Amino acid sequence: MTDQKSPPQVTLTVNGARHALALDPRSTLLDVLRDHLDLTGTKKGCDQGQCGACTVLLDGRRVLSCLTLAVMKDGATITTVEGLAKDGTPHPLQQAFIDHDAFQCGYCTPGQLCSAVGLIAEGKARTADEIRELMSGNICRCGAYPNIVAAIQQAMGQQAMGQS
Repeated sequence: MTDQKSPPQVTLTVNGARHALALDPRSTLLDVLRDHLDLTGTKKGCDQGQCGACTVLLDGRRVLSCLTLAVMKDGATITTVEGLAKDGTPHPLQQAFIDHDAFQCGYCTPGQLCSAVGLIAEGKARTADEIRELMSGNICRCGAYPNIVAAIQQAMGQQAMGQS
């Protein structure tokens, strides 16, 4: 007779909604978001933490969801690209990406957006060079980097105006 344990229970608040999940302990946060919660905006790129396509905000900080075990984040608050807009109004960064045509194929865009929201919240970047350095973990194979930096600068400017 084998002793079968039930899967661990994990509670996550994702985009404002609380979810109690029974998960395989090997499940990554990326797989939970995509396969259990049907939030497919977060992309699976390299699945090795090298491309940044899977970036989400975990308790307000940028993380690579493909390298994060979901069971280790019980009680965490996660924001995905689907959770950035409020009441149908795009997040200022989403609007800036549109204004600056900061995407081409769009595959990296969800990770770029979440990473940039985290970058702005960190308050460490002041110049275009600092933005490029702090966003270097998010790869755009299409090469939209100048437009991405311009969009981030626009959103940073809007945030600064809102704090004045």
